[in-house]
Amino acid sequence: MVISPATSHPLKAITVTEVKKIDKKGVNTASASKPGSKPSAFVDPLSMADPLSISVDFEGSDPLSMMMKEGSAQHTSGKSSRSGSIKKSDPDSEGVSDDLGDSFEPWSFKKAAILAKYTTSEKLSITTSFLSTSDQERVVIKTQSQAQTGTVSDKVRNRLEQLDDFEEGSVKEMLNLSQQDYVKRIEELNQALITAWDNDHRVKALKIAIQCSKLLVDVSVIPFYPSKFVLITDILDTFGRLVYERLLDKAQSSFPGTRPHRLSANFTAEEVPEAAKETCRNWFFKIASIRELIPRLYVEAALLKCYNFLNTGEYSEALERLTMMTRGVGDPLVALYIRCYLCRVGILVAPRFKTHIPWCFEDFISTFHQVQGECVQNTLAIQKLEMPRYLSLFCPGLDFILQCLAHQAPEEVLNQTLERCRSGCNNALMINSIMSAFQPQYIAQRAITFTEMIRECEDTGLPKHTLYRTFGLCLVVANTPEDQKLSVLNEVWKVVVKLKNPADYISCAEVWIEYVVKNFGKRELSTILGDIIKHMIPDRAYEDFYPQLQSVISKILDHQHDFSLLFSLEKFLPFIDMFQKEGIKVEVCKGIFESFSNIPLRDDTRMRRFTCDATLVQIRHDPRALCFNFLI
Repeated sequence: MVISPATSHPLKAITVTEVKKIDKKGVNTASASKPGSKPSAFVDPLSMADPLSISVDFEGSDPLSMMMKEGSAQHTSGKSSRSGSIKKSDPDSEGVSDDLGDSFEPWSFKKAAILAKYTTSEKLSITTSFLSTSDQERVVIKTQSQAQTGTVSDKVRNRLEQLDDFEEGSVKEMLNLSQQDYVKRIEELNQALITAWDNDHRVKALKIAIQCSKLLVDVSVIPFYPSKFVLITDILDTFGRLVYERLLDKAQSSFPGTRPHRLSANFTAEEVPEAAKETCRNWFFKIASIRELIPRLYVEAALLKCYNFLNTGEYSEALERLTMMTRGVGDPLVALYIRCYLCRVGILVAPRFKTHIPWCFEDFISTFHQVQGECVQNTLAIQKLEMPRYLSLFCPGLDFILQCLAHQAPEEVLNQTLERCRSGCNNALMINSIMSAFQPQYIAQRAITFTEMIRECEDTGLPKHTLYRTFGLCLVVANTPEDQKLSVLNEVWKVVVKLKNPADYISCAEVWIEYVVKNFGKRELSTILGDIIKHMIPDRAYEDFYPQLQSVISKILDHQHDFSLLFSLEKFLPFIDMFQKEGIKVEVCKGIFESFSNIPLRDDTRMRRFTCDATLVQIRHDPRALCFNFLI
């Protein structure tokens, strides 16, 4: 008995394939897979309840849009205006829950600083199918006949085929892009997504989102990664918003013979029509078919808000599941920013649900040792990147995770965070993020604890003078326990005074002068002023730091209203003398005079006010004369 090979699998879906070629004149030519057969296939009308499971012509209208066109024209015109607003609006500036309050700094406020700080001169690359300039484009249409009413596995297989049916040859890698070119190309991808959506190419828009998220797997130019994260997640936010508003339109559409249906502002899943729910499920079925972990995580997170159409409160389960899935990401930097994105979308759509945030933080602590692993070390060696600079790339993502963790959190959360930090990651990077995230009063109440942690921590990633500056910024806006004030100052200043770099030194002194003038007297203030003079005089370093020195004077004047004491300080006028530039000195002296004149005076001191007013005209000729006239 001779066994011949099977030509087709008995369980394979019967398909009809049509290939369209678009020539330069825009004329379509079609060839069917079976000569003489009709270029159409039977579609079960019941399958329209699952529109996304139908294979889509990427350059035509997909079934979702065809159904919408049967509705009112008002929704069609509204779609275009809405997608136009997407181009101008900030993804984080809308829809922010009132539960967050004014104390929460949204991600949109951080983006400009990240893009300005994390730059590169290295050449970048983009791998995509959607920036091609070829004159011809081939589109494959696969229309199922059996799979529409087949098993679940048939539908899943069809979805996988739709996501994979771009030929490998169509995916191109653009090499040797400058940072400016890279940003321009990313913007083109964003525009391509919006254009595809406006033209009813839903699956094409999904593919663009998937390919964009794949760019976040690439760490070939590590110093640029935080900025790349900002650029790519903006596109994902846009995609998530488009899908959500599409589902919202569908949920509120009225069809012939039905009453108009409008959802309430805070609608629940019970208010959503079944057709809209089915469409929503199909979007998530598509996402579940994405083969690679990182794109699947990012795209599902971008659509997190859409879960409200299916089941009220399903955010929590989805966030917990996605958080656990991040544990499968091997690169510590890539994993951190995925967790940052989960916290970012989670805090917006479900601000009261925070179970996943401690998980994200704990997972980061548990995997932080990977930065010393062979894989990371080899990558750093290839890119000639030192560990401190590499660790600094974690700052934006870690800062935001801890900001979400600390927002409206009780002191016990800080205690738990510090304990975990001490046992697993007593790193300067971690301590700085903790001090930046939690309420300053919580930090001030544990001032001695933080001085000890800063002293003992590993300073890889951030120099300790940065930690002391952040620490000082917390203490000047909070009340340090009386029995800790002097100990904290002594512990901090013995480190600051040893700083040799004038920029490092003045960045700390500018902050800590306010702590001294608020909490101590004449002797301590004069000592700090004298030390600043000592560090600024050599090589006329003060000429490079006039803004910081002016800030020192302003902070003294804000808190010290006893001008007799102020001018009796041995080091105050020598400090004023460091302002050698005439215009700057005049500005400083005017500030001193205005501060003095704003102090309420008794009747018997009106003459002093008159004397001070008269001396203002002397400023341009002898600015120091103003200071001496205060003593009259």
